[in-house]
Amino acid sequence: MSAATPDHTIPTPGDHLRHADRLARLTRVWANGPGIVGQLTAVNHSTVAMRFIVTGFAFLLVGGLLSMFMRLQLAWPGLDVLDPQRYAQFVTMHGTTMMFLFAVPIMGGFGMYLVPKMIGARDLPFPRLSAFGYWCYLFGGLFLYSSFIFGSVPDTGWFMYTPLSDSTYSPGKGADFWLIGVTFAEIAAVVSAVEMITAVLITRAPGMDLRRMPLFVWAMLVTAFMIAFGFPPLILASILLEIQRAFDFAFFEVARGGDPLLWQHLFWLFGHPEVYIIFLPAAGVVSMVVQTFARRPMIGYTWIVLALVATGFLSFGLWVHHMFAVGIPLLALAFFSAASMMVAIPTGIQIFAWLATLWAGKPWLRVPMLYIIGFFVVFVCGGLTGVMLAFVPFNWQVHDTHFVVAHLHYVLIGGLMFPLFAGLYYWLPLVSGRMPSESLSRSGFWLVFIGFNLAFLPMHVTGMVGMPRRVDTYAMELGVHWLNLLSTAAGFVMAVGVIAILIDVVLCFVLGRRGVENPWQAGTLEWAMPTPVPTYNFASVPQIESRYPLWDNPEVVEATRRTDGLLGEAHDDRRELLGTGIQSGRPEQVIRISDSTWLPLCAALVIAVLLGGFISSQYWLSILMLAPLIGLFLHWAWTTGDRHAPAEIEIAPGLRLPTQAAAQNAPGWWALVGTLLIDGSLFASLVFAYFYLWLNAPAWPAGGAAVMAWTPALTALAMLALPLLAAWRGPVALAAGRQRAAIVWQGVAIVGGIAFLALHLPALWAAVGAPQVHAYASVVWTLAGFHAVHVCVALLIGGFTALRIHHGYVDAVRRLESRIAAGFWRYTVAIGVITWAVLHVFPRWL
Repeated sequence: MSAATPDHTIPTPGDHLRHADRLARLTRVWANGPGIVGQLTAVNHSTVAMRFIVTGFAFLLVGGLLSMFMRLQLAWPGLDVLDPQRYAQFVTMHGTTMMFLFAVPIMGGFGMYLVPKMIGARDLPFPRLSAFGYWCYLFGGLFLYSSFIFGSVPDTGWFMYTPLSDSTYSPGKGADFWLIGVTFAEIAAVVSAVEMITAVLITRAPGMDLRRMPLFVWAMLVTAFMIAFGFPPLILASILLEIQRAFDFAFFEVARGGDPLLWQHLFWLFGHPEVYIIFLPAAGVVSMVVQTFARRPMIGYTWIVLALVATGFLSFGLWVHHMFAVGIPLLALAFFSAASMMVAIPTGIQIFAWLATLWAGKPWLRVPMLYIIGFFVVFVCGGLTGVMLAFVPFNWQVHDTHFVVAHLHYVLIGGLMFPLFAGLYYWLPLVSGRMPSESLSRSGFWLVFIGFNLAFLPMHVTGMVGMPRRVDTYAMELGVHWLNLLSTAAGFVMAVGVIAILIDVVLCFVLGRRGVENPWQAGTLEWAMPTPVPTYNFASVPQIESRYPLWDNPEVVEATRRTDGLLGEAHDDRRELLGTGIQSGRPEQVIRISDSTWLPLCAALVIAVLLGGFISSQYWLSILMLAPLIGLFLHWAWTTGDRHAPAEIEIAPGLRLPTQAAAQNAPGWWALVGTLLIDGSLFASLVFAYFYLWLNAPAWPAGGAAVMAWTPALTALAMLALPLLAAWRGPVALAAGRQRAAIVWQGVAIVGGIAFLALHLPALWAAVGAPQVHAYASVVWTLAGFHAVHVCVALLIGGFTALRIHHGYVDAVRRLESRIAAGFWRYTVAIGVITWAVLHVFPRWL
């Protein structure tokens, strides 16, 4: 790194001019376009993150408004503020809004805004993907709420349990709005997971190895992996239920071999990890605030990191925690009960580390710390009731009562909203350059804290005496009417507190007192930037030597604002990031990223029209939209690289690095890895569904279906050897400079894929028949269709890569796209072999 160290000699007037010119150039290159067009096409991570945060708070207000109507209905027995159907609709939309449209997206927005700044990066590695995720989130939420306009509001609860949500018992379009709208919005979560994993692993500042990452960054990295594995089960469940509702498949219908409990298993495989997907980023916020206001480094840093990883891992073994009352064998209940209690251990480690840090430091009681204290009180209470629910006998007694409602809100509001508001006030001076009103800030805290506890603490009592949740009234004889009246009144107090906080934040941007930079004297890298933060974050990428660079080396502030360091020059007027080693943090590559573009918005709009055609049963429109959608994504991919881009760039005197197309550890490769993790989780969930239905069936195959004969099955399998061979030989030929041979190998892979589809699908139809006959046929065709879709995508990637090689975008040095195509073909063949074994081997031998 000696060659990359900036020259600290006395600056001359010429140096000042060069510095000013470079800053002006960076500002111009990284700026959003002017006006509304500039906002619609912006892809900068700060801009997109602020959209997520503002939209998340908007959905919080909408979901809170729904809850106020629900509380008015429950204030006294026999009220008719909402009729039973409308009450069920509000319960469904309130839970859905808070879980899917507020909690996960808003913490994702915080991560999107802060992580690049904390790790010393100028942006995220896939800015168009971030913008695309936002538009999917916004349109998914609007899609869901458009159900009010069409008079088809979902009313089956935010769990969407079958068979209640099946077309037999929910014949309208309400459940379809939920299934499609939520799945559309979840695109934002899964693409943000890919973005976050790649950003944290390969775009950290030089010197920031894994041991020096801020705890919030660790929390976001673990959360991203949890999203990659946790969201696909729900996405699959939503797809299966929508297919059943639209095309009469039989996954959840008992009369045709299905099982309604399959939905619960898939939903809670997502649902319980989601609690920790919400909590872990909030825990990261707590760590950042605690160490700053304790005015000392965090005690037990390594233990907190291990606790974050352990929490993420254990959360996937708890899904049956929510299914204790469905008739599961006692041995299984004992296992999941123990697992539910075990997850309290890593959470307790973090809490004790935070308390020890405060004890050893000199705590500074400002508004962010008030919310941290509120978090300790509320979240610990929620955790204790969670341990109570982990005991099976107690769980049976309070299942589906208001005790569970109280527990859920103590965990989610305690574990999310209090840290969220702490983080909001903590980083508000960084974002706005101003300080909020101290009196209004403190008033908002006390209104929320007192209102929340008075609203939800009584629900523990009403639940234990038997008041059921999701029911619009209760009997006077139950004796809980005064407690419900108190909960309703306190709920409005809390609502006033939330509104006061949001007003305070808005007034801070408009009327707030101009603050000094880094008013809390924090030690992490995001506070090295001037306020408000420039669009490029850092004029030069800093060199990091410790966990708390601003405490240990205050000169890093000045170094990040000079343009004589790493990437201080905007080469070719392009936006560039510095790519570093996964573990070591050493510079390895220059990553060129996209500037403002219409592509994310256009792609999301086309998907919205496609889904609109599906929900209105205008399937021709959905099919018609596939062509522009594929065209947009192909154009997106085509504009990713530049045929004339240099293979290397000098980022500092004497230090040249390859661009991402020529780098081994390129962001595109990590995007493929992240995408395949998500897709693999989706595939594993589908295989789980197959075996689950099999274990509950008296015979398999069932419904008059047969297993495909060996000859066509083996012949089809043999065709997959061609893409596998091409995935091996194609990159070898390209690396040797034989572009023509590499194109031929792409053609071989395409021929093999087409031959597999042509041989396998007709033979499968002859053996299994129509998918509507039985759950066996439904799940077999879904598995086969899942793999067939991947083969089709691989065909597109193969043809695309061949064109890129032919036109000179890919060559012996810039081999990234060939590696990606080969990697996707290998994955497609792998899941093809597993699918083939599941469909043609296991039914014969087991």
